[in-house]
Amino acid sequence: MVDYSVWDHIEVSDDEDETHPNIDTASLFRWRHQARVERMEQFQKEKEELDRGCRECKRRVAECQRKLKALEVAEGDSSKVDLERLQAEAQQLRREERSWEQKLEEMRKKEKSMPWNVDTLSRDGFSKSMVNTKPEQAEEESEEVREQKHKTFVEKYEKQIKHFGMLRRWDDSLKYLSDNAHLVCEETANYLVIWCIDLRVEEKCALMEQVAHQTIVMQFILELAKSLKVDPRACFRQFFTKIKTADRQYMEGFNDELEAFKERVQGRAKLRIEKAVKEYEEAERQKRLGPGGLDPVEVYECLPEVRSSALAGRRQTGPPKVSGVQALTPARLLPQELQKCFAVKDVQMLQETISKMDPTDAKYHMQRCIDSGLWVPNSKPSEAKEGEEAGPGDPLLEASPKPNDKKDISI
Repeated sequence: MVDYSVWDHIEVSDDEDETHPNIDTASLFRWRHQARVERMEQFQKEKEELDRGCRECKRRVAECQRKLKALEVAEGDSSKVDLERLQAEAQQLRREERSWEQKLEEMRKKEKSMPWNVDTLSRDGFSKSMVNTKPEQAEEESEEVREQKHKTFVEKYEKQIKHFGMLRRWDDSLKYLSDNAHLVCEETANYLVIWCIDLRVEEKCALMEQVAHQTIVMQFILELAKSLKVDPRACFRQFFTKIKTADRQYMEGFNDELEAFKERVQGRAKLRIEKAVKEYEEAERQKRLGPGGLDPVEVYECLPEVRSSALAGRRQTGPPKVSGVQALTPARLLPQELQKCFAVKDVQMLQETISKMDPTDAKYHMQRCIDSGLWVPNSKPSEAKEGEEAGPGDPLLEASPKPNDKKDISI
């Protein structure tokens, strides 16, 4: 049965609502509290002195018992005298010990019978103080530092990252990350993304889908760490616990993100292929450029169609003011007859075809053929000088085709 008698006598400084008008209530309550605190301090001091005296007495009793045992082993008249003296002293110390214990027990009873007050009704189970401090923001790493960090990490753990990318079961991934917690980081996710794009470029679609699954696993772990504001290595087990409970909404979000990631990988792979094709075509074009910086294939495909003399009079005769590969007007598009002349390397046919063209247009297009290396003019200085004096189209008609021209125009 619970004893509620302890609540009958509670000492509180401000337990009286009304006081005499001539008495300052606040001062009275303050004096009562101060007097109670002084009584508690005095009582606590007496209790500590009793504890200290009791411990000291027990120490002396133990010391006397040790000496008695030592003398019981020794022999001689002097040892017997000392033994009797120590035995008498031991009895006296036991009486003192019992007296100290009795006083200490009376002190405990007195403490238990004391009325409770606001200071003894309850005590803190624990006390903890926390001061909020603004976390130090980590300095953003430069692009060069991040690249070097990624390169160093991949060189050290590439084999382990690829092993993780090939796993299929949730339990296998959890166990492997538990054994290799250093893989739970941004560098692993970035490497898996690049690997997915490489596999899609190589048309290894099945393997790409498997690696893409593990990529999304790593990205979900990193996002969970950001939301919880903890290190990713401390929360990856929570992700696997949540994903294995088959939470429908969470699984749908995971699968949607996986499909969206596959589409992004396919788009990046397509752009990379297109870029590689353009670079290859540009490299091949640079190899074909003639002495004037023009592509012989483009010049050959842009040769103009020869019109009749009546139509030629209506065409624009002024040469274009831009050079290089340009979008030509219909009057400047090269004819099949002129292309045939270059294909068969027939100078006589070329002369006949150019004779039907406007001189300005003929000079313009033949100069483009020379600049592109499709035709090489006669290298004799005397003939070149005579050609310059002969007219706009004469030196071009005396040009001789290159030995490999037919190969160039057939690309």
